[in-house]
Amino acid sequence: MFLKYYSRMKTIIEPFRIKSVEPIYFTTKEQRKKILEAAHYNPFLIQSKDVIIDLLTDSGTSAMSSEQWAGMMRGDESYAGSSSFYRFKKSVQNITQMPIIIPTHQGRASEKILFSIIGGPGKVFLSNTLFDTTRANIEYAGSEGIDLITEAGKHPHKIAPFKGNIDVSALDEAIRKYQPENIPAIILTITNNSGGGQPVSLENISATAKIAKKHNIMLVIDACRFAENAYFIKVREAGYTDKSIISICNEIFSHADVITMSAKKDAFANIGGFLALRDPDLAQQARNLLIVTEGFPTYGGLAGRDLEAIAQGLEEIIDDHYLEYRIRSIEYIGEKLQKANVPLMLPTGGHAIYLDAKAFLPHIPLNQYPGHALACALFIEGGIRGVEIGSVMFGKYNPDGLLISPPLELVRLAIPRRVYTQSHMDYVSEVIIDLIDKKDTIQGFKIIEEAPILRHFTAKFVPYSNQSYV
Repeated sequence: MFLKYYSRMKTIIEPFRIKSVEPIYFTTKEQRKKILEAAHYNPFLIQSKDVIIDLLTDSGTSAMSSEQWAGMMRGDESYAGSSSFYRFKKSVQNITQMPIIIPTHQGRASEKILFSIIGGPGKVFLSNTLFDTTRANIEYAGSEGIDLITEAGKHPHKIAPFKGNIDVSALDEAIRKYQPENIPAIILTITNNSGGGQPVSLENISATAKIAKKHNIMLVIDACRFAENAYFIKVREAGYTDKSIISICNEIFSHADVITMSAKKDAFANIGGFLALRDPDLAQQARNLLIVTEGFPTYGGLAGRDLEAIAQGLEEIIDDHYLEYRIRSIEYIGEKLQKANVPLMLPTGGHAIYLDAKAFLPHIPLNQYPGHALACALFIEGGIRGVEIGSVMFGKYNPDGLLISPPLELVRLAIPRRVYTQSHMDYVSEVIIDLIDKKDTIQGFKIIEEAPILRHFTAKFVPYSNQSYV
Protein backbone atom coordinates (compact mmCIF):
# COMPACT_ATOMS: atom_id res chain seq x y z
CA MET A 1 0.00 0.00 0.00
CA PHE A 2 1.03 3.59 -0.56
CA LEU A 3 2.22 5.60 2.39
CA LYS A 4 -0.31 8.26 3.39
CA TYR A 5 0.41 11.95 3.79
CA TYR A 6 -2.55 13.70 5.31
CA SER A 7 -3.41 17.38 5.28
CA ARG A 8 -4.81 19.01 8.39
CA MET A 9 -7.54 20.50 6.20
CA LYS A 10 -10.55 18.56 4.94
CA THR A 11 -10.63 20.65 1.76
CA ILE A 12 -7.33 21.39 0.10
CA ILE A 13 -7.66 24.93 -1.21
CA GLU A 14 -5.58 26.63 -3.89
CA PRO A 15 -2.50 28.07 -2.17
CA PHE A 16 -2.79 31.32 -4.13
CA ARG A 17 -5.19 34.15 -4.93
CA ILE A 18 -6.18 35.15 -8.47
CA LYS A 19 -5.18 38.70 -9.47
CA SER A 20 -5.73 38.75 -13.20
CA VAL A 21 -8.15 36.87 -15.46
CA GLU A 22 -8.74 36.45 -19.17
CA PRO A 23 -12.03 35.61 -20.88
CA ILE A 24 -12.99 32.22 -22.29
CA TYR A 25 -14.95 32.39 -25.53
CA PHE A 26 -17.62 29.75 -25.95
CA THR A 27 -18.45 27.91 -29.15
CA THR A 28 -21.29 25.60 -30.11
CA LYS A 29 -20.90 21.98 -31.02
CA GLU A 30 -21.69 22.72 -34.67
CA GLN A 31 -19.06 25.45 -34.73
CA ARG A 32 -16.49 23.11 -33.24
CA LYS A 33 -17.14 20.47 -35.90
CA LYS A 34 -16.31 23.06 -38.56
CA ILE A 35 -13.29 24.30 -36.62
CA LEU A 36 -11.88 20.77 -36.35
CA GLU A 37 -12.49 20.05 -40.03
CA ALA A 38 -10.72 23.30 -40.99
CA ALA A 39 -7.78 22.19 -38.80
CA HIS A 40 -7.54 18.91 -40.79
CA TYR A 41 -8.78 17.05 -37.70
CA ASN A 42 -5.56 17.81 -35.81
CA PRO A 43 -6.04 19.52 -32.41
CA PHE A 44 -2.56 21.05 -32.68
CA LEU A 45 -3.78 23.09 -35.66
CA ILE A 46 -6.77 24.64 -33.84
CA GLN A 47 -6.44 28.29 -32.89
CA SER A 48 -6.34 28.76 -29.10
CA LYS A 49 -9.23 31.25 -29.21
CA ASP A 50 -11.49 28.43 -30.36
CA VAL A 51 -10.66 26.21 -27.37
CA ILE A 52 -12.76 26.39 -24.21
CA ILE A 53 -10.51 24.36 -21.87
CA ASP A 54 -6.99 23.91 -23.23
CA LEU A 55 -5.31 20.79 -21.84
CA LEU A 56 -3.06 20.18 -24.83
CA THR A 57 -0.01 20.64 -22.62
CA ASP A 58 1.19 21.90 -19.26
CA SER A 59 4.36 23.18 -20.98
CA GLY A 60 4.72 26.96 -20.92
CA THR A 61 1.05 27.42 -20.08
CA SER A 62 1.29 28.01 -16.33
CA ALA A 63 0.14 31.20 -14.62
CA MET A 64 3.07 33.15 -13.23
CA SER A 65 3.11 34.60 -9.72
CA SER A 66 3.33 38.25 -8.72
CA GLU A 67 6.94 37.61 -7.65
CA GLN A 68 7.76 36.18 -11.06
CA TRP A 69 6.29 39.24 -12.76
CA ALA A 70 8.25 41.47 -10.39
CA GLY A 71 11.41 39.51 -11.23
CA MET A 72 10.78 40.04 -14.93
CA MET A 73 10.83 43.78 -14.38
CA ARG A 74 14.25 43.40 -12.74
CA GLY A 75 15.62 41.33 -15.63
CA ASP A 76 19.16 42.28 -16.62
CA GLU A 77 19.35 42.15 -20.42
CA SER A 78 23.14 42.42 -20.62
CA TYR A 79 24.53 40.20 -23.37
CA ALA A 80 27.28 38.75 -21.18
CA GLY A 81 27.49 38.32 -17.42
CA SER A 82 23.85 39.21 -16.74
CA SER A 83 23.01 39.36 -13.02
CA SER A 84 19.80 37.53 -13.88
CA PHE A 85 21.89 34.56 -15.03
CA TYR A 86 23.63 34.35 -11.68
CA ARG A 87 20.32 34.33 -9.83
CA PHE A 88 19.08 31.64 -12.24
CA LYS A 89 22.26 29.61 -11.72
CA LYS A 90 21.95 29.82 -7.94
CA SER A 91 18.33 28.59 -8.02
CA VAL A 92 19.15 25.66 -10.28
CA GLN A 93 22.16 24.67 -8.18
CA ASN A 94 20.11 24.87 -4.99
CA ILE A 95 17.88 22.09 -6.34
CA THR A 96 20.33 20.04 -8.39
CA GLN A 97 23.68 20.60 -6.61
CA MET A 98 25.26 20.37 -10.08
CA PRO A 99 28.43 22.42 -10.66
CA ILE A 100 27.83 23.52 -14.26
CA ILE A 101 24.58 25.16 -15.41
CA ILE A 102 23.92 26.10 -19.04
CA PRO A 103 20.68 27.94 -19.90
CA THR A 104 18.77 27.07 -23.08
CA HIS A 105 15.60 28.43 -24.63
CA GLN A 106 13.69 25.23 -23.79
CA GLY A 107 14.12 21.54 -23.02
CA ARG A 108 14.40 20.29 -26.57
CA ALA A 109 17.32 22.69 -27.13
CA SER A 110 19.12 21.03 -24.21
CA GLU A 111 18.39 17.64 -25.78
CA LYS A 112 19.57 18.76 -29.21
CA ILE A 113 22.89 19.97 -27.81
CA LEU A 114 23.47 16.88 -25.67
CA PHE A 115 22.55 14.26 -28.27
CA SER A 116 24.47 16.06 -31.01
CA ILE A 117 27.58 15.54 -28.87
CA ILE A 118 27.09 12.04 -27.47
CA GLY A 119 24.79 10.50 -30.10
CA GLY A 120 25.42 9.29 -33.62
CA PRO A 121 24.86 6.29 -35.90
CA GLY A 122 25.02 2.95 -34.12
CA LYS A 123 24.42 4.49 -30.70
CA VAL A 124 21.57 3.29 -28.46
CA PHE A 125 19.91 5.19 -25.61
CA LEU A 126 18.00 3.24 -22.96
CA SER A 127 15.18 4.82 -20.98
CA ASN A 128 12.17 4.25 -18.75
CA THR A 129 10.20 5.98 -21.54
CA LEU A 130 11.37 8.71 -23.90
CA PHE A 131 8.98 11.54 -24.65
CA ASP A 132 8.46 12.81 -28.18
CA THR A 133 11.14 15.51 -28.55
CA THR A 134 13.72 13.44 -26.67
CA ARG A 135 13.19 10.51 -29.01
CA ALA A 136 13.16 12.83 -32.03
CA ASN A 137 16.49 14.42 -31.09
CA ILE A 138 18.03 10.99 -30.49
CA GLU A 139 16.83 9.74 -33.87
CA TYR A 140 17.86 12.98 -35.59
CA ALA A 141 21.39 12.29 -34.36
CA GLY A 142 21.20 8.89 -36.06
CA SER A 143 20.78 6.94 -32.83
CA GLU A 144 18.08 4.65 -31.49
CA GLY A 145 15.99 5.09 -28.34
CA ILE A 146 14.63 2.04 -26.50
CA ASP A 147 11.98 2.15 -23.76
CA LEU A 148 12.27 -0.25 -20.82
CA ILE A 149 9.35 0.70 -18.60
CA THR A 150 8.58 -1.51 -15.61
CA GLU A 151 5.93 -4.18 -16.23
CA ALA A 152 3.29 -2.43 -14.08
CA GLY A 153 3.62 0.66 -16.27
CA LYS A 154 2.37 -1.27 -19.29
CA HIS A 155 -1.04 -1.86 -17.70
CA PRO A 156 -3.17 1.28 -17.32
CA HIS A 157 -5.53 -0.11 -14.66
CA LYS A 158 -2.92 -1.80 -12.46
CA ILE A 159 -2.36 0.04 -9.19
CA ALA A 160 1.30 0.47 -8.24
CA PRO A 161 3.09 3.40 -6.58
CA PHE A 162 5.94 3.88 -9.09
CA LYS A 163 4.75 2.82 -12.53
CA GLY A 164 7.23 5.19 -14.16
CA ASN A 165 10.25 3.11 -13.09
CA ILE A 166 12.70 1.61 -15.52
CA ASP A 167 12.79 -2.21 -15.55
CA VAL A 168 16.27 -2.82 -14.11
CA SER A 169 16.34 -6.47 -15.24
CA ALA A 170 15.48 -5.43 -18.80
CA LEU A 171 18.12 -2.69 -18.50
CA ASP A 172 20.79 -5.24 -17.63
CA GLU A 173 19.74 -7.42 -20.56
CA ALA A 174 19.77 -4.46 -22.97
CA ILE A 175 23.27 -3.46 -21.88
CA ARG A 176 24.49 -7.00 -22.53
CA LYS A 177 22.76 -7.02 -25.91
CA TYR A 178 23.96 -3.64 -27.20
CA GLN A 179 27.26 -3.48 -25.24
CA PRO A 180 28.22 -0.52 -23.04
CA GLU A 181 30.49 1.13 -25.62
CA ASN A 182 27.43 1.61 -27.88
CA ILE A 183 25.26 3.11 -25.13
CA PRO A 184 26.13 6.76 -24.48
CA ALA A 185 23.47 7.23 -21.80
CA ILE A 186 20.61 5.84 -19.78
CA ILE A 187 17.79 8.39 -19.55
CA LEU A 188 15.25 8.57 -16.74
CA THR A 189 12.26 10.83 -17.37
CA ILE A 190 10.71 12.09 -14.12
CA THR A 191 7.79 11.93 -13.98
CA ASN A 192 7.31 9.44 -16.83
CA ASN A 193 5.27 11.54 -19.25
CA SER A 194 4.67 8.99 -22.01
CA GLY A 195 3.89 6.38 -19.34
CA GLY A 196 0.96 8.30 -17.89
CA GLY A 197 2.72 10.90 -15.77
CA GLN A 198 3.78 8.16 -13.36
CA PRO A 199 6.59 8.76 -10.86
CA VAL A 200 9.98 7.09 -10.53
CA SER A 201 11.12 5.93 -7.08
CA LEU A 202 14.43 6.93 -5.53
CA GLU A 203 15.16 3.24 -5.08
CA ASN A 204 14.84 2.82 -8.85
CA ILE A 205 16.92 5.93 -9.58
CA SER A 206 19.66 4.67 -7.26
CA ALA A 207 19.62 1.16 -8.76
CA THR A 208 19.80 2.60 -12.28
CA ALA A 209 22.72 4.83 -11.29
CA LYS A 210 24.62 1.83 -9.92
CA ILE A 211 24.12 -0.09 -13.16
CA ALA A 212 25.20 2.95 -15.19
CA LYS A 213 28.33 3.45 -13.08
CA LYS A 214 29.23 -0.24 -13.27
CA HIS A 215 29.27 -0.06 -17.07
CA ASN A 216 30.69 3.49 -17.28
CA ILE A 217 27.48 4.76 -18.91
CA MET A 218 26.22 8.29 -18.37
CA LEU A 219 22.96 8.72 -16.41
CA VAL A 220 20.79 11.54 -17.74
CA ILE A 221 17.71 12.72 -15.85
CA ASP A 222 15.01 14.47 -17.84
CA ALA A 223 13.81 16.67 -14.98
CA CYS A 224 10.79 18.44 -16.48
CA ARG A 225 8.53 17.48 -13.57
CA PHE A 226 11.10 16.81 -10.87
CA ALA A 227 9.14 18.49 -8.05
CA GLU A 228 5.99 16.49 -8.70
CA ASN A 229 8.12 13.34 -8.76
CA ALA A 230 9.76 14.34 -5.47
CA TYR A 231 6.34 14.80 -3.87
CA PHE A 232 5.30 11.30 -4.93
CA ILE A 233 8.49 9.96 -3.35
CA LYS A 234 7.61 11.82 -0.15
CA VAL A 235 4.12 10.35 0.10
CA ARG A 236 4.69 6.88 -1.40
CA GLU A 237 8.24 5.72 -0.66
CA ALA A 238 9.28 4.37 2.72
CA GLY A 239 11.67 6.59 4.64
CA TYR A 240 10.82 9.90 2.95
CA THR A 241 7.61 11.06 4.66
CA ASP A 242 9.44 13.43 7.00
CA LYS A 243 11.99 14.68 4.46
CA SER A 244 11.70 18.06 2.77
CA ILE A 245 11.05 18.35 -0.96
CA ILE A 246 14.37 20.12 -1.49
CA SER A 247 16.30 17.33 0.27
CA ILE A 248 14.53 14.71 -1.88
CA CYS A 249 15.38 16.71 -5.01
CA ASN A 250 19.02 16.93 -3.95
CA GLU A 251 19.11 13.16 -3.46
CA ILE A 252 17.47 12.48 -6.83
CA PHE A 253 20.00 14.61 -8.69
CA SER A 254 22.98 13.30 -6.74
CA HIS A 255 22.72 10.21 -8.96
CA ALA A 256 22.77 12.12 -12.28
CA ASP A 257 25.70 12.90 -14.55
CA VAL A 258 23.61 15.24 -16.71
CA ILE A 259 20.22 16.90 -16.26
CA THR A 260 18.05 18.22 -19.08
CA MET A 261 15.17 20.44 -18.09
CA SER A 262 12.31 22.24 -19.71
CA ALA A 263 11.55 25.10 -17.32
CA LYS A 264 8.17 25.38 -19.04
CA LYS A 265 6.89 22.65 -16.71
CA ASP A 266 7.89 22.56 -13.05
CA ALA A 267 9.48 26.02 -13.05
CA PHE A 268 6.19 27.80 -13.84
CA ALA A 269 7.86 29.60 -16.76
CA ASN A 270 6.48 30.31 -20.22
CA ILE A 271 9.83 29.58 -21.87
CA GLY A 272 13.29 28.32 -20.96
CA GLY A 273 15.33 25.33 -19.91
CA PHE A 274 18.83 24.23 -18.96
CA LEU A 275 21.56 21.64 -19.10
CA ALA A 276 23.25 20.78 -15.80
CA LEU A 277 26.48 18.79 -15.94
CA ARG A 278 29.41 17.50 -13.89
CA ASP A 279 31.95 16.85 -16.65
CA PRO A 280 33.80 20.08 -17.62
CA ASP A 281 34.92 18.66 -20.99
CA LEU A 282 31.34 17.75 -21.96
CA ALA A 283 30.21 21.14 -20.68
CA GLN A 284 32.74 22.92 -22.89
CA GLN A 285 31.48 21.06 -25.95
CA ALA A 286 27.92 21.94 -24.97
CA ARG A 287 28.81 25.63 -24.56
CA ASN A 288 30.45 25.65 -27.99
CA LEU A 289 27.25 24.36 -29.57
CA LEU A 290 25.18 26.72 -27.43
CA ILE A 291 27.03 29.75 -28.74
CA VAL A 292 26.45 28.65 -32.34
CA THR A 293 22.76 27.77 -31.95
CA GLU A 294 21.34 29.48 -28.84
CA GLY A 295 23.43 32.37 -27.60
CA PHE A 296 26.13 33.34 -25.12
CA PRO A 297 26.50 30.96 -22.13
CA THR A 298 25.01 33.45 -19.67
CA TYR A 299 21.74 33.83 -21.55
CA GLY A 300 21.41 30.76 -23.78
CA GLY A 301 18.65 32.09 -26.02
CA LEU A 302 16.67 33.63 -23.15
CA ALA A 303 15.97 37.19 -22.13
CA GLY A 304 17.15 38.20 -18.67
CA ARG A 305 13.52 38.56 -17.62
CA ASP A 306 12.93 34.89 -18.48
CA LEU A 307 15.92 33.83 -16.39
CA GLU A 308 14.40 35.75 -13.48
CA ALA A 309 11.01 34.10 -13.95
CA ILE A 310 12.61 30.63 -13.95
CA ALA A 311 14.71 31.39 -10.87
CA GLN A 312 11.63 32.47 -8.91
CA GLY A 313 9.53 29.60 -10.27
CA LEU A 314 12.08 27.05 -9.07
CA GLU A 315 11.75 28.47 -5.58
CA GLU A 316 7.95 28.32 -5.67
CA ILE A 317 7.60 24.80 -7.09
CA ILE A 318 9.20 23.06 -4.09
CA ASP A 319 6.54 24.35 -1.68
CA ASP A 320 4.76 21.44 0.03
CA HIS A 321 1.40 23.22 0.11
CA TYR A 322 1.46 23.86 -3.61
CA LEU A 323 2.50 20.29 -4.47
CA GLU A 324 -0.13 18.81 -2.18
CA TYR A 325 -2.77 20.95 -3.90
CA ARG A 326 -1.42 20.08 -7.35
CA ILE A 327 -1.38 16.30 -6.87
CA ARG A 328 -4.72 16.30 -5.06
CA SER A 329 -6.33 18.27 -7.90
CA ILE A 330 -5.36 15.58 -10.39
CA GLU A 331 -6.61 12.86 -8.02
CA TYR A 332 -9.93 14.70 -7.70
CA ILE A 333 -10.59 14.46 -11.43
CA GLY A 334 -9.53 10.83 -11.49
CA GLU A 335 -11.92 9.95 -8.67
CA LYS A 336 -14.87 11.52 -10.50
CA LEU A 337 -14.03 9.60 -13.68
CA GLN A 338 -13.50 6.31 -11.84
CA LYS A 339 -16.96 6.56 -10.29
CA ALA A 340 -18.38 6.80 -13.80
CA ASN A 341 -16.32 3.80 -14.99
CA VAL A 342 -14.20 5.87 -17.35
CA PRO A 343 -11.07 3.87 -18.28
CA LEU A 344 -7.95 5.81 -17.34
CA MET A 345 -4.36 5.39 -16.22
CA LEU A 346 -4.29 4.57 -12.49
CA PRO A 347 -3.16 5.79 -10.10
CA THR A 348 -3.38 9.33 -11.42
CA GLY A 349 -0.06 11.03 -12.11
CA GLY A 350 1.32 14.43 -11.30
CA HIS A 351 0.43 16.74 -14.18
CA ALA A 352 -2.34 15.14 -16.22
CA ILE A 353 -5.22 12.74 -16.53
CA TYR A 354 -4.52 10.00 -19.07
CA LEU A 355 -7.57 8.38 -20.63
CA ASP A 356 -7.14 4.79 -21.82
CA ALA A 357 -8.35 5.24 -25.39
CA LYS A 358 -7.93 1.55 -26.24
CA ALA A 359 -10.45 0.61 -23.53
CA PHE A 360 -12.62 3.70 -24.11
CA LEU A 361 -13.07 2.99 -27.83
CA PRO A 362 -12.61 -0.78 -28.26
CA HIS A 363 -14.48 -0.71 -31.58
CA ILE A 364 -11.77 1.40 -33.25
CA PRO A 365 -8.72 -0.60 -34.41
CA LEU A 366 -5.26 0.75 -33.64
CA ASN A 367 -4.58 1.51 -37.31
CA GLN A 368 -7.50 3.96 -37.14
CA TYR A 369 -5.95 5.76 -34.14
CA PRO A 370 -8.44 5.49 -31.26
CA GLY A 371 -6.47 7.94 -29.13
CA HIS A 372 -6.65 10.59 -31.81
CA ALA A 373 -10.34 9.84 -32.33
CA LEU A 374 -11.03 10.36 -28.63
CA ALA A 375 -9.09 13.64 -28.59
CA CYS A 376 -11.16 14.90 -31.52
CA ALA A 377 -14.41 13.80 -29.87
CA LEU A 378 -13.51 15.68 -26.67
CA PHE A 379 -13.06 18.87 -28.64
CA ILE A 380 -16.35 18.51 -30.49
CA GLU A 381 -18.30 17.53 -27.40
CA GLY A 382 -16.97 20.17 -25.02
CA GLY A 383 -14.30 22.36 -26.61
CA ILE A 384 -11.60 20.50 -24.62
CA ARG A 385 -8.23 20.17 -26.29
CA GLY A 386 -6.06 17.26 -25.21
CA VAL A 387 -3.29 15.33 -26.93
CA GLU A 388 -3.02 11.76 -28.16
CA ILE A 389 -0.09 9.77 -26.77
CA GLY A 390 -0.25 6.56 -28.72
CA SER A 391 -0.16 5.33 -32.29
CA VAL A 392 -0.01 8.79 -33.86
CA MET A 393 2.71 10.18 -31.60
CA PHE A 394 4.83 7.04 -31.27
CA GLY A 395 3.65 4.68 -34.02
CA LYS A 396 6.17 3.29 -36.49
CA TYR A 397 5.82 1.43 -39.79
CA ASN A 398 7.19 -2.01 -40.56
CA PRO A 399 8.87 -2.71 -43.94
CA ASP A 400 5.45 -3.51 -45.41
CA GLY A 401 4.07 -0.14 -44.35
CA LEU A 402 1.89 -1.55 -41.57
CA LEU A 403 1.51 0.35 -38.33
CA ILE A 404 3.48 -0.77 -35.26
CA SER A 405 1.67 0.66 -32.24
CA PRO A 406 3.25 1.46 -28.86
CA PRO A 407 2.08 -0.47 -25.77
CA LEU A 408 -0.22 2.31 -24.54
CA GLU A 409 -2.93 4.22 -26.41
CA LEU A 410 -3.68 7.27 -24.27
CA VAL A 411 -5.20 10.73 -24.40
CA ARG A 412 -3.39 13.13 -22.10
CA LEU A 413 -5.29 15.99 -20.50
CA ALA A 414 -2.41 18.06 -19.12
CA ILE A 415 -3.46 20.57 -16.47
CA PRO A 416 -1.64 23.93 -16.67
CA ARG A 417 -0.37 25.04 -13.28
CA ARG A 418 -2.42 27.67 -11.39
CA VAL A 419 -4.68 28.32 -14.41
CA TYR A 420 -7.99 26.45 -14.01
CA THR A 421 -10.34 26.17 -11.04
CA GLN A 422 -12.25 23.21 -9.65
CA SER A 423 -15.35 24.15 -11.63
CA HIS A 424 -13.35 23.99 -14.85
CA MET A 425 -12.23 20.50 -13.90
CA ASP A 426 -15.80 19.51 -13.01
CA TYR A 427 -16.82 20.59 -16.51
CA VAL A 428 -14.02 18.53 -18.07
CA SER A 429 -15.11 15.48 -16.07
CA GLU A 430 -18.73 15.91 -17.14
CA VAL A 431 -17.81 16.11 -20.82
CA ILE A 432 -15.73 12.92 -20.59
CA ILE A 433 -18.50 11.08 -18.75
CA ASP A 434 -21.07 12.19 -21.34
CA LEU A 435 -18.86 10.78 -24.09
CA ILE A 436 -18.95 7.30 -22.55
CA ASP A 437 -22.63 7.01 -23.49
CA LYS A 438 -21.84 8.11 -27.07
CA LYS A 439 -18.62 6.20 -27.61
CA ASP A 440 -20.07 3.90 -30.28
CA THR A 441 -20.67 6.91 -32.53
CA ILE A 442 -17.02 7.97 -32.45
CA GLN A 443 -15.14 6.94 -35.57
CA GLY A 444 -11.50 6.39 -36.46
CA PHE A 445 -9.16 8.37 -38.69
CA LYS A 446 -6.54 7.91 -41.34
CA ILE A 447 -3.50 10.08 -41.96
CA ILE A 448 -3.31 11.77 -45.34
CA GLU A 449 -0.19 13.87 -44.76
CA GLU A 450 2.63 13.47 -42.22
CA ALA A 451 6.17 14.64 -41.47
CA PRO A 452 8.95 12.05 -41.01
CA ILE A 453 9.66 13.24 -37.44
CA LEU A 454 7.19 14.44 -34.77
CA ARG A 455 4.32 13.90 -37.19
CA HIS A 456 1.64 14.54 -34.56
CA PHE A 457 2.35 18.28 -34.56
CA THR A 458 1.45 18.85 -38.21
CA ALA A 459 -0.23 15.70 -39.59
CA LYS A 460 -3.49 15.97 -41.48
CA PHE A 461 -6.31 13.46 -41.05
CA VAL A 462 -9.65 12.51 -42.52
CA PRO A 463 -12.39 10.41 -40.88
CA TYR A 464 -12.72 6.81 -41.98
CA SER A 465 -16.36 7.35 -42.86
CA ASN A 466 -18.78 10.20 -43.35
CA GLN A 467 -20.77 9.38 -40.23
CA SER A 468 -21.25 12.14 -37.68
CA TYR A 469 -19.13 12.04 -34.56
CA VAL A 470 -21.13 12.47 -31.40
